[in-house]
Amino acid sequence: MSHPSQWRVLESDAQRRPTLSFTERTLVAEAIDCLERHYRVAQEALTSPDATRDYLKLRLYGLTYEVFAVLLLDNRHRVLRYQELFRGTIDTAYVHPREVVRTVIETGAAAVIFAHNHPSGSSDPSQADRTLTRTLQEALALIEVRVLDHIIVGEGRGVSFAEQGWL
Repeated sequence: MSHPSQWRVLESDAQRRPTLSFTERTLVAEAIDCLERHYRVAQEALTSPDATRDYLKLRLYGLTYEVFAVLLLDNRHRVLRYQELFRGTIDTAYVHPREVVRTVIETGAAAVIFAHNHPSGSSDPSQADRTLTRTLQEALALIEVRVLDHIIVGEGRGVSFAEQGWL
């Protein structure tokens, strides 16, 4: 039986991180596996914006297409699941609020952290990013689910909407 991270690398699509060697992609997959084991429901909560940003950067940085993802959290902010909800093109991903709400309800999450990458490398949020976040925040407020952050992954540190005071 193969190692889970090797299976993940072998099964991932070729576009995911084309500039990395197989060994490097395996290392990234192993780092993700380690972080996922550490931040399970029975263990610690994601209380540090830096730890959250680092985890999301491992997941999303270097992709050649845009991905919109969500960290689904329980009421103590422990990770229930990381899920990539929408995959787009080199400069956009269409996000459907109805599908986001459905996923949150199915998971039983009490809070969420949104994330998406900018394949261009720029972490600067667009007006569309800010409008989408506000729309999702309003939709989830109706079912009493908190949006704790929206992190844009790009070169450098990335942008946290919470740290910017936009949530």
